[in-house]
Amino acid sequence: MAAELRRLRAAANLTREEVTARTGINNATLYRIEKARARPQKRTLQALMELYGATEAQRTDLLAMQSGSQGQGWLRPYHSELPEEYTAYIGFESEARTVRNYESLFVPGLAQTERYARAVIRGVLPTASQKEVDQRVQARIERQAVLTKPNPLQLWAIMDEAAVRRMVGGPAVMREQAQHLIRLAEEPNVTLQLIPFGTGAHTGMTGSFVHMDFPDAQDPELVYVDTPAGDLFLESEAEIRRYKSMFEHLQAVALGPDDSAHLLDSVCRTE
Repeated sequence: MAAELRRLRAAANLTREEVTARTGINNATLYRIEKARARPQKRTLQALMELYGATEAQRTDLLAMQSGSQGQGWLRPYHSELPEEYTAYIGFESEARTVRNYESLFVPGLAQTERYARAVIRGVLPTASQKEVDQRVQARIERQAVLTKPNPLQLWAIMDEAAVRRMVGGPAVMREQAQHLIRLAEEPNVTLQLIPFGTGAHTGMTGSFVHMDFPDAQDPELVYVDTPAGDLFLESEAEIRRYKSMFEHLQAVALGPDDSAHLLDSVCRTE
């Protein structure tokens, strides 16, 4: 099904960006469908077939494949109620080889404790229902399994000091979170760095981002940026180069892992 949809899009001479503009289908979702990493919903498949001018025979075959295919195995049933961009991000993250994450105001999701995650979600989504908060917290904690699976994800996280100083959930929550970060940084597949306030201005002040690469060399690297206007998935060579350069600069100005651990320890003692 993925191969046929790629072929039909190519025959229609459309880029993924053009398909997104004309159908409203999220670009990351389209990418995952074409890489056989997600099963399209029936209405999504019908919109694509209509845009591509699929023949009646092609439509019949594709609909048969869609009804018989399996969805993403690890995603829980309730994930269908999460925002589409977030479930797409979860899928990318679960398949990535390396995640390089810079955060200016939050502890990275893969490193959050449950109590910190709950306090953050309640704070940034004040109108969310209890059910929505619970679903997002559960999804965030489940995501962290990528750090302990066989051939675990390699995580390199850089945070501004503000991320560990902001009192999210109260002193006990922040103390627990800082202690968790210290323990997490001892894992061989995790590197944590902090940028202290004394560093002054730096490139990360423009906002947080995630850069991912994947085990399959055919899969393009990906940058994810969460903005108030919506989530962005970037994969052009120019954009990848720009964010890789930004992350390298942040690595250079941040404290080393040992000094970062010492700063976290001071957070534990002062909060």
